[in-house]
Amino acid sequence: MAHTKAQKAVRGNRDSRSKRLGVKVFGGQPVKPGYIIIRQKGTKVKAGVGTMLSKDFSIVALREGTVKFLERQGKKYVSVI
Repeated sequence: MAHTKAQKAVRGNRDSRSKRLGVKVFGGQPVKPGYIIIRQKGTKVKAGVGTMLSKDFSIVALREGTVKFLERQGKKYVSVI
């Protein structure tokens, strides 16, 4: 017996919802405490000065200032200055 009814797409055509990951506030933009700067899975970008890594690996601003991205020794960091 066929598993699809009369050649219609029946059960196997669903896809998962996207997780909306990525950079939310870019370099040079102002932030306030609590603003989410990056949503990520794992530590692709590490938290620098004025930021905090939350338990779901999001980077959150701890103080008011301007976002700055930098790279040191091959590792990416984000800071609030």
